[in-house]
Amino acid sequence: MKIKTKLIISFCIIIFFPLLLAGMVTIAFCNFQVQVIEQTYGIRNADAYSIMNSVQILSRYTANDFEEIKRMAQSNPALLTGEAYLNEKNEELKQKSSYLVVRKDNEIVYNGAENNEAVLQALPEYGTTDPDTGTGIYTDSDAQILVKQIDYVSEVGEQESVFIVTSMDGSVPEIKTMVVQVIMAIFLILLVTGLMMIVWIYRSMITPLKKLQAAAENIKEGNLDFEIEVGGEDEIGELCVTFEEMRQRLKDNTEEKLNNERENKALISNIAHDLKTPITAVKGYAEGIIDGVANTPEKVDKYVRTIYNKANEMDTLINELTLYSKIDTNRIPYNFAKINVAEYFNDCVEEIGLDLESKGIGLSYYNYASPDIVIIADPEQLRRVVNNIIGNSVKYMNKQQGFIQIRIKDVGDFIQVELEDNGRGIAQKDLPYIFDRFYRTDASRNSATGGSGIGLSIVKKIVEDHGGKIWATSKEDAGTIMYFVIRKYQEVTNE
Repeated sequence: MKIKTKLIISFCIIIFFPLLLAGMVTIAFCNFQVQVIEQTYGIRNADAYSIMNSVQILSRYTANDFEEIKRMAQSNPALLTGEAYLNEKNEELKQKSSYLVVRKDNEIVYNGAENNEAVLQALPEYGTTDPDTGTGIYTDSDAQILVKQIDYVSEVGEQESVFIVTSMDGSVPEIKTMVVQVIMAIFLILLVTGLMMIVWIYRSMITPLKKLQAAAENIKEGNLDFEIEVGGEDEIGELCVTFEEMRQRLKDNTEEKLNNERENKALISNIAHDLKTPITAVKGYAEGIIDGVANTPEKVDKYVRTIYNKANEMDTLINELTLYSKIDTNRIPYNFAKINVAEYFNDCVEEIGLDLESKGIGLSYYNYASPDIVIIADPEQLRRVVNNIIGNSVKYMNKQQGFIQIRIKDVGDFIQVELEDNGRGIAQKDLPYIFDRFYRTDASRNSATGGSGIGLSIVKKIVEDHGGKIWATSKEDAGTIMYFVIRKYQEVTNE
C-alpha cells in the first residue's frame, strides 16, 4: 500500500471513525440513562431528545405532582391551604430540586424556599396559563426556573394559585453524569484511535526505516553478510528492495574482487612456477655452450634447439597471460570471417600433424560434414582453441603409442568438432571443473606437465564468444574427448 493511500486512510479514520463511535456511544448512554430516569423519577415514555432537553425533562419529572395538586384543587381546595399538606408535598418536591408557592389574591401565603424574592416577583399572574397543560413556563431571571401554575377558586370565592417552581440549577444528575461519561468516552475514542494510527504508521514506516538505518551502519562498517527483510508494497518497501539489491550487488562485487585477487595471485604463482622450469633449462644449456660442454656441432645444435623450444614455451605462457587479461576486460580481439570448414581444418591438421609426428603421437582426421559448409569465425582464435586442446592432450599423454583423432560432424545448424586422445584421462570428480580458471587436475606443483591453469578457460571463452558450446567426456587411463560446436553460416534471403 502506497504512503499516499495510507495517509488518506489515516485521515478518514481519524475524522470519521471517532465521529461514528462517538455517535454510537452517545446513543447507548442516552438509552441507558433514559431507563435510569424512568425508574428513578417515574417518567414514562422518555426518549433521548427529552434527556438532552433540560426544560422538557424537568417538566416531565414533576408531572405527577402537578396532576395531584390539580385534582386536589378541583376536589378539596381547602386542603391546599393546610400547612401540614403543603409541608409534606414541599419536602417531596425538594428531592426534585423543586418547591411550592401558594398565592391568594396577589399575596403569598406559603413559600417553600428561602431567599427567592426575585422568583416570587417573576411568578405569572392569575389566569395567564392554560389549566389543562402541565408543561410549565420557563423564566430566565437571575435564577433560571421552570414554573407550573395551577389556578383555582377557593370555597369563599378567592382567586388562588399554586406554583411548582423547579430550579434549572438542579437538573437531573443523571444527565450531568451522562454528559461527563460521553465526554470521557469521546476522549478515550480519540486517544485509542490516535494510538492505533501511531502504531500503524510506526510499524509501516518507522520500523523499515530503522532497518534501513541498521543496514547502512553495517555497510559503513564493511559488513555485507546480512539480509534486509522486505515487507510491504509502499515506497519504503520499494526502497528496502532497492537497498537489498544494492547490498547484494556490493557483496557480489566484493566477493568477485576478492576472487579475482585470489585468481591473480594463483596466476602469478602458476606463471612464476611454469616459467622457472624453461628459464632454468635455457640458462643450463646456454652455460653448457659457454663452458664448452657442447663440444661438437651436433651437441651445439641440440642445445640451441632446446633453448629455442623452451623459449617457445615461455612465449606461449606469456601469450596466455596476455589473453587472460583481455578475457577479464572482454577485450579479446576478434576478426570474424567466413571460413570453409573443410579447407580450414585440413590446414590445421597438416600443421598439427608435423608437430605430433616429431613427438611420436599418431593423428587421424575424419570430416563427415559436407565440403561446402561455411562458418563465421576468427581463424586465429579458433586455431588457438584447437591448439590448446591438442596441447593438453599431448601434455597429459602417458602412452607409448599415443594417438589423437579429430572428427568434424554436421549436427543441424552447427558443426561439431571432436578431439579424442588416449591419454591419462580426467577423473569424474574433476570433469565439471576443467573449464574453470586456474583449475588443475594435477595438484602437485612439481608436476612435469606444468601449465598455468587458464588454457581451457580461454578455450571456453573463445567458443562461447563464437556463439558455441564446449564440453568433455573422459575415462581415467583411457582418454578424453573434447567437443565444441560452432554455428553454421546461413544466407538470409529476402523474398
